[in-house]
Amino acid sequence: MNAYVFPGQGAQYVGMGKDLFDSSSKAKDMFNKANGILKFKITDVMFEGTEEDLRQTKVTQPAIFLHSVILSRLIGPDFKPDMVAGHSLGEFSALVANKTLSFEDGLKLVTKRAAAMQKACELEPSTMAAIIGLDDDVVESICSGIKDVVVPANYNSPGQIVISGSVGGIEEAVDKLTRAGAKRALILKVGGAFHSPLMEPARTELAGAINSTKFGKGICPIYQNVTGQSVNDPEIIKTNLVAQLTSPVRWTRIMQNMIADGANNITEVGPGKVLQGLFKKIDRKIQTQSAAI
Repeated sequence: MNAYVFPGQGAQYVGMGKDLFDSSSKAKDMFNKANGILKFKITDVMFEGTEEDLRQTKVTQPAIFLHSVILSRLIGPDFKPDMVAGHSLGEFSALVANKTLSFEDGLKLVTKRAAAMQKACELEPSTMAAIIGLDDDVVESICSGIKDVVVPANYNSPGQIVISGSVGGIEEAVDKLTRAGAKRALILKVGGAFHSPLMEPARTELAGAINSTKFGKGICPIYQNVTGQSVNDPEIIKTNLVAQLTSPVRWTRIMQNMIADGANNITEVGPGKVLQGLFKKIDRKIQTQSAAI
């Protein structure tokens, strides 16, 4: 069975999408439509901006979304997913690719999400850290014993978790997790504590926009971040999408469930190859590739 997966924030790179723009009139039309919806030329930033320009949340999220969604459209009749999933932001790309959301509505929601998250980040200094080489329950236990806000944010693969919280809380957690035997505990260069209670202002802001947007019945199920489970029902998808901002990304569970449900061919649609690498950690024999046009 064919599973298509869509990357999240962090996969961006300078020049992303220019090859699509230059080689396809359909891609050019979609990029130009996006410039109109966003009311600024995101193509200029994507194609010619600096790494620093691209790292701004308000740019990064729509840029990765556009790259992923446009690439999925260019695959053409060969795009036949039996299931889809997206890592954090990538969940919106997946929902457009499987026709639950229109391209225009997806882009508007991603833009609103990025702005709301940026605003929440500015309310309180916060950050994230990658923890390698500890069992999930050890990380959870140490985080729960810290007074400041610190929670698991991304369960990326067995032994690889990203934690999220206040700057002081993350620094304390990194120290304690290192002493508990983590192979690596590295504070990340991010603007805030994504997928933590500190994103509550963004969750509240985004909820209204999601609930007032039309979601249809997709052409295949999506495995959602909040539960890791397969979902078809548009109302459940909406509920999970709202909860996603303050809940952890259960990517390990998504991969395990996709494989258990028959996925044996994984195509990553968008910039980078991170998700392919994570699937290989679950099952080295599984076939993975990047989307090609």
